[in-house]
Amino acid sequence: MFLKKLSVLNFKNYPEAELSFSKQINCLTGNNGEGKTNILDAIHYLSFCKSFFNPIDSQNILHESPFFLIQGVFEMPEQEDEIYCGLKRNQKKVFKRNKKEYSRLADHIGIYPLVMISPADSELITEGSESRRKFIDSVIAQFDRDYLENLISYNKVLSQRNALLKQFGDSRQFDKTSLEIWDVQLIEFGKKVHYSRKKFNNSFVPIFQSYYELISGGKEKVNIQYVSHLNDAAFADVLEKALNRDRAMEYTTVGVHKDDLEFTINDYPIKKYASQGQQKSFLIALKLAQFDFIKKIKNITPILLLDDIYDKLDDLRVKQLMELVSSNKFGQLFVTDTHPTRLADLFQVSDVDVRIFQIVNGTISSLKSKVSFSAKT
Repeated sequence: MFLKKLSVLNFKNYPEAELSFSKQINCLTGNNGEGKTNILDAIHYLSFCKSFFNPIDSQNILHESPFFLIQGVFEMPEQEDEIYCGLKRNQKKVFKRNKKEYSRLADHIGIYPLVMISPADSELITEGSESRRKFIDSVIAQFDRDYLENLISYNKVLSQRNALLKQFGDSRQFDKTSLEIWDVQLIEFGKKVHYSRKKFNNSFVPIFQSYYELISGGKEKVNIQYVSHLNDAAFADVLEKALNRDRAMEYTTVGVHKDDLEFTINDYPIKKYASQGQQKSFLIALKLAQFDFIKKIKNITPILLLDDIYDKLDDLRVKQLMELVSSNKFGQLFVTDTHPTRLADLFQVSDVDVRIFQIVNGTISSLKSKVSFSAKT
């Protein structure tokens, strides 16, 4: 599987652009702010039906334009798939595969697996537990449809339970029987989500540790611990124990929606005790392990997007990373950098097809085919 073509219209800073890609390595170069990352985000849309960076779709429409459009062609083993994503202001997003519109966007997730490595990944370390839950959910959802269904159902029930707790607080009345109706469903879906996350983490951590050793040279010991209220107690008991607090706070204070991943280096929290280089290596290893895990489970090689690979990484580690991802183990690769010659030099010794796109003053030029596309801001 690989992305053969991409076209965008009124997407972020691009009025219009059309690109044809190599099935191996594609490099996007240009100064900061030219739109390199926006091309990667358009590719992310084709896989996940949403932006990697901005969850509000309407904010990805080019300023004052009435809509945006993203289209792509994936080369599959036995056919070509055409993907369409369009959004008009104040209307519902339309997503189609081979001209057939999805009634639920969740049905598209996992068909074209993709992994993005970006400086924005630092949020996995620096921000709260929500970022880390989103990571684990995004991985599992690409290969386990039942998990995604259980997670969606859990969140719907959670919303209803929270609304009821708020109603109790406003009316100063409490009906435990009414609450237990939602508790039963919350427990049902929550137990399934917890089981899947725990099973995934147990299988994922050894793969992650091996990648970190490759990138760092084995200088440190790293680990990921899955933290959940359900690890040491039954969900029903956890809910019962938290009932008074839930009533006081007027929302559900325990459950898998509070799960977290604890990142450590040499048994200490990586947020406090790791250098920037160590944190970056940790995050890259995390994403490469995600790539490896999905590939083994689905028997499909995901597309890999590397945004600004020199961010906080020294030249040696970048070289090691590029040698790793340009091997036969990896499939189609997209890389962004501010220096075109630096990327070209990294791949010149590799026996792979490399296509370099340069973005200058709002124009995308393929240095290999010499074809330009208008993309003025």
